[in-house]
Amino acid sequence: MSTESDRNFIEHLSWDVVASRIENGAAAILPVGAGAKQHGFHLPMNSDRIQAEWFAARIADRIDGVIWPTVTYGHYPAFVDYAGSASLSAPTFESLIQETAAGIIGYGCRALFVLDTGISTLAPVDRALAWLGNSDALHLKIHDGPRYRRAAAKLSEQSHGSHADELETSRMLVLAPHLVDMLRAEASPALRHETPGPLTPSDTTSPNYSRSGSFGDPTLATRAKGEILLAAMVDDMVEQATAFIAGKRKLSQRRNRNIS
Repeated sequence: MSTESDRNFIEHLSWDVVASRIENGAAAILPVGAGAKQHGFHLPMNSDRIQAEWFAARIADRIDGVIWPTVTYGHYPAFVDYAGSASLSAPTFESLIQETAAGIIGYGCRALFVLDTGISTLAPVDRALAWLGNSDALHLKIHDGPRYRRAAAKLSEQSHGSHADELETSRMLVLAPHLVDMLRAEASPALRHETPGPLTPSDTTSPNYSRSGSFGDPTLATRAKGEILLAAMVDDMVEQATAFIAGKRKLSQRRNRNIS
């Protein structure tokens, strides 16, 4: 992380500077990205955290945001058969997000964006924010934007994938190439059809068997693909965040007119 982007991470700031940023209108960003989740033989276990903090830094620069410490433990049940992978129960993770988000909103930030790099974390985060019943928070899902979906459809050569695959590995080749070992990249077995359930490194009879932990074909990854995918994701999330802030501003103006 560059010194310039450090200015947006509250862990590098004093509390009075954080208070001043909030008072001057900064939005809050809460990244969600696993620090201990297997990503095949070729990627580090903190791949989600690396991506979450990179996205948060880019978005914060474009919308004037301050970034809370990353939530590195989450609900990741699909990976617990691989050594070191940590997963909270869905209710525990949901409570963690709910209480953290409520605390952030309580400081008066103009908006809170929960930036989510996961898939199994999506439903618990949605429930946590719904429970708050607060219009100040928005769930940013890195894989959901239209630009990203178009780019992924155009670039992807693998037959299937969603984890430590061609697309994620391409992104990591941009973000942390020194941590990617392409010599160890290994595709998961071909699928007849996708079957819900956890991945397994040992049960060769399971439709979700993956010796390496990849789900897809990371050997097809390239840095060029990663650059396109990352740019699309950032543009998608900035557009969503900007529209959310603009909508809140218009609502506030209407309320003020009604009061006057």
